[in-house]
Amino acid sequence: MLSPCLFNLYAEYIMKNAGLEETQAGIKIARRNINNLRYADDTTLMAESEEELKSLLMKVKVESEKVGLKLNIQKTKIMASCPTTSWEIDGETVETVSDFIFLGSKITADGDCSHEIKMLTPWKESYDQPR
Repeated sequence: MLSPCLFNLYAEYIMKNAGLEETQAGIKIARRNINNLRYADDTTLMAESEEELKSLLMKVKVESEKVGLKLNIQKTKIMASCPTTSWEIDGETVETVSDFIFLGSKITADGDCSHEIKMLTPWKESYDQPR
């Protein structure tokens, strides 16, 4: 139980020192700027452009290394809603994906949510049955 708590303390420290709270990079949701989502040891960075995303990622990488944490390139993925160039970090290519799972939900580059709807259909059908 202590390990997730320690990671969250480190993650908060890293994000703050990387300046993610102050930067205008990110996406706008309900007039708020969102550039990172975190749960346990998963972090998702979001930006409007490839340049913004690279900047956020490099800031997080630098601040992580200052506290002895290393970015795992094999676990790092890029998903973009438009064509993107290949990225390399420390000589390793970062994989580009068309979808990923975040907190059990499939997030796709094209915004398709049919997978989530299919998952909810059996629940809805059982809920709609007369009792």
